[in-house]
Amino acid sequence: MKPNDRSVTFSEVRLIGLEGDQLGVVSYARARELAQEAGQDLVLVSDRSTPPVVRIMNFGKLRYEQKKNLKQQRKNTAAQKVKEVKFRVNIDQHDYETKIKHALDFLEKKYRLKITLAMRGREMAHQDIAFDVVRKVMGELAPYADADGQPKLLGRNISVNFSPK
Repeated sequence: MKPNDRSVTFSEVRLIGLEGDQLGVVSYARARELAQEAGQDLVLVSDRSTPPVVRIMNFGKLRYEQKKNLKQQRKNTAAQKVKEVKFRVNIDQHDYETKIKHALDFLEKKYRLKITLAMRGREMAHQDIAFDVVRKVMGELAPYADADGQPKLLGRNISVNFSPK
C-alpha cells in the first residue's frame, strides 16, 4: 500500500484493476495478493468513501506523470506575468517606435502587457492629447493583442492592459 506503506486497518476495499476496470469489493489481503501477482503497487485512491477505493498501478509511474504535469503547468504560468511599457505625452517618433517594438516582443513571448502613459505638470491640462497617444498605441497593437477594456485615467497615469492573441 503506497504512499509510506503505513499499516492499513481496512477489512474490505473497492478494487480497481490495471486497465481501470472495477474488480468489485474484496478483502484487503486479496487486493494485496492481486497487486503482487501483477507486479504492481496497491495505491489508495479514496479513503473517505465506504469501502475505501484502492487501485492496482505503478506508483512510480504515477508520481513521474504528476511531476511532469506540474512542470508543464509551471511552464504555462509564464502567460500570467505582466510586462509594462511606459509612454509620455510628448514622445519622439523614434522612441515611440522602439517602445512599440518592445511591446510586440513581450506579446510574442505570450506575456500580458500594460501600457502606461504618464503625465506631468501642464500635461494634465491636455488629457485629450494623451488619450490620442494611447489610442494610437492601441491601434498598432490591435493585430497582436486584445485590449482588456478602455484606457483609464488613474491619477496622473492613463493605463490599458493587453492580452496576447
